[in-house]
Amino acid sequence: METAFHGKLPPMKTIPKWVIGPSVCACILLLGCERDSYTTWNCSSPAENKMSMVLRKAQMELKDVKLDYCGSLGHQSFFDQKCSTENTQTRAVFTPSSGLLTYDGREYQCTAL
Repeated sequence: METAFHGKLPPMKTIPKWVIGPSVCACILLLGCERDSYTTWNCSSPAENKMSMVLRKAQMELKDVKLDYCGSLGHQSFFDQKCSTENTQTRAVFTPSSGLLTYDGREYQCTAL
């Protein structure tokens, strides 16, 4: 098998430094642009003053406690520190459409901020 190449390799072209710097900066900026999406809610009950609740990705942050998303049934979403196979027996049940939150047996009415 013969090749058409006879002799030296052609010189490699180098990329000018003025192209590399802005390219690296653009890549770093694009990687850092992912925003953390969350919703903050104000919740209250007749027996308790307002408290805030944050839904961030698949977690609920409430009273310095982080609860994991365990699933949904109809309009209700279930959250607990450790999900079990029985999703309806969780520490928190939230209905976003009405803003009703049941947490540790207490009912709260929540409004999105």
